[in-house]
Amino acid sequence: MSSLSWPAVVARRMRRHHLHASTASNPADVVRAMCGAHAQVLSAGEVSVALRLAKATRADVQRALWEERSLVKTFGPRGTVHLLPTDDLPLWTGALSALPRSGGVATPEMRMTAEQTAEVVEAIGGALSDADLTADELTDEVVARTGAWAGELVMPAFQGYWPRWRQAIPLAASAGVLCYGPNRGRKTTYTNPHRFAPPFQPQNGEEALSELLRRYLHAYGPATPHQFAKWLSTTPSFIAKLFQESGLEQVELDGQPAWLVEGDTDFSDEPVRGVRLLPYFDAYAVGSHPRELVFPGEASVRALAGGQAGNYPVLLVDGVVAGVWHQRLSGRKLQLTVEPLRQLKPAELRALDNEAERLGEIVGARPTLTIDKITVGPHA
Repeated sequence: MSSLSWPAVVARRMRRHHLHASTASNPADVVRAMCGAHAQVLSAGEVSVALRLAKATRADVQRALWEERSLVKTFGPRGTVHLLPTDDLPLWTGALSALPRSGGVATPEMRMTAEQTAEVVEAIGGALSDADLTADELTDEVVARTGAWAGELVMPAFQGYWPRWRQAIPLAASAGVLCYGPNRGRKTTYTNPHRFAPPFQPQNGEEALSELLRRYLHAYGPATPHQFAKWLSTTPSFIAKLFQESGLEQVELDGQPAWLVEGDTDFSDEPVRGVRLLPYFDAYAVGSHPRELVFPGEASVRALAGGQAGNYPVLLVDGVVAGVWHQRLSGRKLQLTVEPLRQLKPAELRALDNEAERLGEIVGARPTLTIDKITVGPHA
């Protein structure tokens, strides 16, 4: 078993995420390298992608999503909203459909039979085959194609209830017949990706999961079954079997066993140097492990929320988390406040100025940078 140094692992991850020196030519290639860009807050997802492309802006990512359709906004790992390459939909739908069902059991009044669920998924796909529809419009269509039972208000949601059919939205996405459309004012719309994607069927689940594992290890490896299961939000026991059957190579990182794709063991001795500002839920911070190395020392206090990465935009120095930051965008003015966990060196301060300018370019605003003293836990 070969032993890998942490600086070498960080350097490879940074390069493969296009965070050191980007070699990607378009947003879809960037998102593929990241294994998806988290887009629950779409503006943050757009920044994640743009900062990995030379001179790209949010507008370039929006163009890829809504005009070129090389990206699609849909449900990805952990059941959360992601940007994914459109031509990878067969892989993603096959892999996500193959995961064990998770979450609590629906209450009796909410439940649908397997036949009813299949009927709703078919109705969703049909209703969206030639239109972008809001949730209310889609409710009318699904009820008309199935029955009044699908529209019964039985799902607790916020201060009211949603109709029964809406629990099938993630299943419809995994089946490849639903994704997000462009917002209509403040309202979310859904559409069918078959309207703009080449005709496709979800890949065989076992093959798709194995390929997704290889891609994850290419971007985030070495990793363990538990870490990959956490990334997908599924059971470690299910993933352990996948690791055994996928032709992987065991290595050692920080004294612990981890795995790579067999033969993908090329690590450079040249470390990465530099400063990056990553937005909310950037894929590099969310997918990278071990947490105690990615978020060392006080970073685990300030930049994680109960062990969960992504809730805070993070300052990366030489590939590891070294602080947090936040922004205030008002018209064409961007106020950036960075809270480093240690004193930054002159070269790092200059790099931070450059990073602030780059963020300004991405969002189309003039940046002002403030470096603030960070507040850490009582044990600091």
